[in-house]
Amino acid sequence: MAKFFGNLHLVLVVGLVAAIAVMIGFGSEITVNINSVFRWMHVFFGILWIGLLYYLNFVQVPTMPKIPAEMKGAITGHIAPKVFFFFRWSALLTVITGLVIAIVSGYGHRALTLSGLSKAENLIGLGMWLALIMAFNVWFIIWPAQKKILGIVEATAEEKAAAAPRALIASRTNLLLSLPMLYCMVSANLG
Repeated sequence: MAKFFGNLHLVLVVGLVAAIAVMIGFGSEITVNINSVFRWMHVFFGILWIGLLYYLNFVQVPTMPKIPAEMKGAITGHIAPKVFFFFRWSALLTVITGLVIAIVSGYGHRALTLSGLSKAENLIGLGMWLALIMAFNVWFIIWPAQKKILGIVEATAEEKAAAAPRALIASRTNLLLSLPMLYCMVSANLG
């Protein structure tokens, strides 16, 4: 058992197979289609993305100043690069799966233009725009700054120092936007 649970990729594959088995097993009562599969993936990637956003803002960033200098390399050299890998890709996949859901369901254009046939479509549209802003922050502000901070790309001490507040402001903006975004996504309840 320890060998199985020690292999992240194997656990994910078995989890995926289990999810598919549940979908097939309940297929007679619940329609399994591209929309339901993408909703499931959207929720998974969204949990991963927002979970890492909250981890970074509630745990890693506030704790870093308290970590002794000789121990910071373990975080910046090993943990943070892995966190930011999953953080940025889960952001992208959350947005892509959400857009697929909106398009397949037929409300994508109305939601994105906030010209929905209902308050729910406009609410989901607002949530989509907040998520798009957040994903933009991840890929074009936070990640480029973190590459400098973590030493993934060459940067002077001054460039690293300038990148830190930029990354923090974008990350805290995403934290702020995540609260209304989550309300929009949960409350719209579009079939």
